[in-house]
Amino acid sequence: MAPHEHATAQAQVPTAPQGRLARMAAPGAVALGIAIATSVVALVSPHTPGQYGVCPLLALTGLYCAACGGLRATHDLATGDLAGAWAMNPLWVLAVPLLAALWGRWAVRRWRGTSRAPSDRVRAWPAWLFLVVVLGYSALRNVPDLAPWLAP
Repeated sequence: MAPHEHATAQAQVPTAPQGRLARMAAPGAVALGIAIATSVVALVSPHTPGQYGVCPLLALTGLYCAACGGLRATHDLATGDLAGAWAMNPLWVLAVPLLAALWGRWAVRRWRGTSRAPSDRVRAWPAWLFLVVVLGYSALRNVPDLAPWLAP
């Protein structure tokens, strides 16, 4: 195998022998936690002032962060109001399906009992891309001319 082929190969190797139920405990716990948290946010509207507190960054600086409006967007998504969610935090609306797909990929790998080969190194570019998107979005939502589209 050529050196460049090894870097792109995503070899699947079996994980330690354990039952499928045990392997699915972590993805199941994450799914349960998200379901409970989403249910709470769906039932107790963050649109009512004082229900969940205040964003510390907004309270201290008056600036919106990438997460501002995220609870309200989650409430709106959970209650079927896609337009309302988009108005609160478009980045979160775009991120939810991506996060669900990543969770699904993780769950399928756990279900099958496979993982990446130990020799596959973790790549840093996804973390850097995430950081650039979050910081860029945070900056853009505080530009007055973009506020009608990006501010919660």
